[in-house]
Amino acid sequence: MAKLSNRELAIQVLELVGGKENVNSVVHCATRLRFKLKDESIAKTEEIKNNPDVIQVVESGGQYQVVIGSRVSDVYNELLEVSGLGESTDEEKKDNNLFNKFVDIISGVFTPFLGALAGTGVLKGLLSILLITGVLTDTSGTYQILYAASDGLMQFLPFAVAFTAAKKFKTDPFIALSIAGALLYPSITQMAGEQAPLSFLGIPVIISPTGYMQTVIPIILFVWLQKYVEKFMKKIIPEFLKIILVPMLTIMIMVPLTFVAIGPLGTIIGAGLGTIYTAVFNFSPILAGAVMGGLWQVFVMFGMHWGLIPIMLNNLTQYGFDTLSPMLLGAVLAQAGASLAVALKTKSEKRKALAVSGTLTAVFGITEPTVYGVTLPLKKPFIAACVGGAVGGAIIGGAGVKLFASGLISILSIPGLVSTIDGVESNVMAGIIGSIVSIVVAFVLTLILGFDKEEQTSDSQNTEKTGNNHKVGTREELVSPVSGEIVSLSEVKDEVFSSGALGKGIAVNPTIGELYAPATGEITTVFPTGHAIGMTTIKGTEILIHIGMDTVELEGKGFDVKVKQGDKVKQGDLLGYFNIDYIKESGKPVVTPIVITNSDQCLDVLTLDQSDIVAGEELLVVVK
Repeated sequence: MAKLSNRELAIQVLELVGGKENVNSVVHCATRLRFKLKDESIAKTEEIKNNPDVIQVVESGGQYQVVIGSRVSDVYNELLEVSGLGESTDEEKKDNNLFNKFVDIISGVFTPFLGALAGTGVLKGLLSILLITGVLTDTSGTYQILYAASDGLMQFLPFAVAFTAAKKFKTDPFIALSIAGALLYPSITQMAGEQAPLSFLGIPVIISPTGYMQTVIPIILFVWLQKYVEKFMKKIIPEFLKIILVPMLTIMIMVPLTFVAIGPLGTIIGAGLGTIYTAVFNFSPILAGAVMGGLWQVFVMFGMHWGLIPIMLNNLTQYGFDTLSPMLLGAVLAQAGASLAVALKTKSEKRKALAVSGTLTAVFGITEPTVYGVTLPLKKPFIAACVGGAVGGAIIGGAGVKLFASGLISILSIPGLVSTIDGVESNVMAGIIGSIVSIVVAFVLTLILGFDKEEQTSDSQNTEKTGNNHKVGTREELVSPVSGEIVSLSEVKDEVFSSGALGKGIAVNPTIGELYAPATGEITTVFPTGHAIGMTTIKGTEILIHIGMDTVELEGKGFDVKVKQGDKVKQGDLLGYFNIDYIKESGKPVVTPIVITNSDQCLDVLTLDQSDIVAGEELLVVVK
């Protein structure tokens, strides 16, 4: 089945998770829509999984995660537009699971800016290479400007954390930014660096020599407490004074409190995490690398990886480098090696295309499409990738490879292995060797172990089946669902339809606002706005009827649908009405594409030589 547009996919996913009424909040990461649902039992998980545009559904860490892939940000934007949802709506239901709460907080705080953090991290690594090769000098204006670009976000990370944490805790983000600004104020940072004595009302203020630049934990702690201080102020201050006094008093209380107590506490917690990790790492770097490289993708599947992100960032801020994230290079790139082996070994054209795509995305750090779409469903390739990741991680951990930049772990992380700190060395070659070994081990093991199951979908097989088990060579005649003027699909002023991305078919410029079933079958999709209906015929042909262009923006006005999802219909049954005049007056074209969305499973979709048609007359012939 051809891909749905981002908007259509967003509408379908929203409907299947229970509609916006069942959504507390929704954010997205590199590949997933991350819902917080009021009642997960309402969500139609199997139907979502069966959508060919959805890679997988993961319920973990208190989140309902719909894995879509690289187009997720576009689908997310469409989801917000059609639903009116923001990142949060009603008060989220209570969850007494502390781990789920922790995962939810960390993912909610860090997810929004991980992309920017990854981009700046790669840029910093590339600058290190340019310095080593002599292309740039650290005194040149070009280097200084580009370095500022690469280091700005990390240097002032508290601002980003304060803003996203405030969104997560549902408190004023600009009050949070004001408090963070006080922590990063130049004179305060200078005093911290000089270890000059500082006190508030006679109470000593303890600040580490680096101040609060790049810190994470103190920021999350103060924003969490800010929520309650702000809420208390709103209760006691008269309505007409709230706009001024609530921010003023919250800031007056929180800034000193953070300097005196919360900041030092957060610093101690961060130092403790760093000490614990260092102790574990020093016990056996090889064992640490093998465990992290072998199990990292398992951690990601269950959302447990979020608990390690603060440790990675804390290592960077405390030491200027991190030894945990380099171990993960093997885990990520091993998925690419296993996926490449699947692409070479499989006889399924569909799986081959998916595996090639999965190889490329994994190389650049996006492993969810590879894991959920290729290696995990076949089981043995996933195991092979875990083994490859463990071997590569052991090599990298044992060599003490260090990463000097933050960001998404991928092949683009390798420049970040080059040391940017005088006197601190990193075994870059071991990082490269470990990464290559991970890929090779996963690749070879996958070829040796094979697959637990294989889809036999060779296009040349005469026994290939589609839909309801109808064999190759059958014909199905579809009648026109509307009356009007025939228009070639290539002439439709919408690239999704005209390019054939959704499938082959025809379009009709209707003259009567009545819609009928083009064949006997089942209604599989009825868009909430009524502008589009999908159905599957008894012979397995999947049909999408899309009334007008951009008519989803009419929000259902002008449409009267008479069927619902799951209804059985006969050819010629009335599906609904649409107001042609209203659609045109709203500035929308009324041209209606009729598309066979599983055209790739058909030998051909034939159109008839005609210019006008009446509903019920033969329109298309599908050959299977």
